[in-house]
Amino acid sequence: MSKRRFAVPAGVRDWVVAVGVAAALLATGLSGQHSATDLDLLGYVLLTAGGLALAAGRRAPVAVLAVTGVCAVGYQAAGFDVAAVAYLFAVYAAMRAGHRVITMAVSVAVLAALPIAALASGLHDTGEAFAQARGALEIAWLIAAGAAGEALRQAEQRADEAEHTREETARRRADEERLHIARELHDSLTHQISVIKVQSEVAVHVARKRGEQVPEALLAIREAGREASRELRATLEALRDDDTTPPHGLDHVPELVERAGRTGLEATLTIEGQRHDVPAAVGRTAYRVVQESLTNIARHADAGTASVRIDYRPDALAVRIDDDGRARPETAPVPGIGLLGMRERVTALGGRLHAEPRSEGGFTVQAELPLERAS
Repeated sequence: MSKRRFAVPAGVRDWVVAVGVAAALLATGLSGQHSATDLDLLGYVLLTAGGLALAAGRRAPVAVLAVTGVCAVGYQAAGFDVAAVAYLFAVYAAMRAGHRVITMAVSVAVLAALPIAALASGLHDTGEAFAQARGALEIAWLIAAGAAGEALRQAEQRADEAEHTREETARRRADEERLHIARELHDSLTHQISVIKVQSEVAVHVARKRGEQVPEALLAIREAGREASRELRATLEALRDDDTTPPHGLDHVPELVERAGRTGLEATLTIEGQRHDVPAAVGRTAYRVVQESLTNIARHADAGTASVRIDYRPDALAVRIDDDGRARPETAPVPGIGLLGMRERVTALGGRLHAEPRSEGGFTVQAELPLERAS
């Protein structure tokens, strides 16, 4: 069983570090020896403020660098012989954020001011050798803090570049696969659909030229061939153009209803609610639900009428398609590929789909598509 890791927010970690450093500095100041002056209270305030300032190091590293530097010089001048630990943390954070030049400039100023502050307060009057050793140690710690911050910054930069490279590689492979699918669709379907479309149009033309009655089935085949050709062309364009071609949506639903009417079906479209913009994914899914429903009605329902109702709601788009076909409640239909495809599209957007026979006869398809989930 894998253990679940608890991630501490970055802000909480910053405050924990800041409070810990402030407590350590204050404890050192309270327990250590310092020159007797009237500035003890100021020294304690500066020790605490220098540590707590680290809480803002992630948001304002340069400002924290300046504050901790001033605090370190200040409590040295107040007579507190406490290492500038908070300033070392600030140097690390500023270097990690990429502020190398300003960090080095501020550090030179702080290194120059610390000995002066210590001498002014009466600290370190034991000799030049001790002062030189202390200065070398402070420089070494500053270099170490800065080097650690710079090393981590470069490591994070390399990680970001590697992630970007992986994303570019994945995107390129997706583009190649998309073009491969487009070629396969073109090679396998375009010719066959074109043959069906041309043959049906020729048959309709010949029948009309001879003055014969054109069968409704032949007209439906011609219209289906035209629609399939348009759909395939739009799909290929979308695959090749990386979705730059606008897909079919709610604006194309009236065309679906009109084409259904030309096949002999009495189809109507009703728009309810205040019409407003909906996410593209919702529009595409609504179009596909209407398209598949009308196709099923034409193929299987043996219906005379069909109604399409689109209801614009504040938080959802409702689509309903009813017909008066031969479906009855006691004869539950076997879900086909079309119904399964509709359900998958609707469910992917967090919506609901009901497809069942009506009590008065016929079939109904109802889809409710939430707008927030798809936005």
